[in-house]
Amino acid sequence: MARSIIIILLALGTFTAQAGNWSSRLLNGNEVVVDPGTNRATVTVDGITTQLWQGTHRLQDGSILIIRNGVAVPNEKILESRELPVPEPSEWEDAPIIGYSPCEKLVRKVCGKEGQCVDAKSCNPSQQLLSMEREEREASDNHNLMTYTSGQCLKADRDKDFFVSCNK
Repeated sequence: MARSIIIILLALGTFTAQAGNWSSRLLNGNEVVVDPGTNRATVTVDGITTQLWQGTHRLQDGSILIIRNGVAVPNEKILESRELPVPEPSEWEDAPIIGYSPCEKLVRKVCGKEGQCVDAKSCNPSQQLLSMEREEREASDNHNLMTYTSGQCLKADRDKDFFVSCNK
């Protein structure tokens, strides 16, 4: 996954001259803007613009924006706005969940099976993803199928640099 992100970020560099800022709204209505040159995300609250905090953020359109080390990980909407090709649907779409869900597995991996690594920098984002996955599954007609966020957890699990296994 890290290699994929590097390739995407390199490709984004070639489009920044023609691409404008990407923007959307958080669930609470605050506007988020991502600079195409730096991928830095800012949020405007009560007329004051600050850097968007690290973590996983749900947008009003239902998509997810992940901020890692102060930088937005480009999601499909950001890539579309920059005229980059959108990846094909993944093999996980509508697959049944057997046992732990992808987000449950991710939380167990980075936070520890019994919360031994709850202070790890990737624990909170993985818990946020799990919460979103649970909401999506609950809202679905079939609670045992993978959701959009399930796929995000599968992708996150491949990012060994940020989502590091708990060794306690």
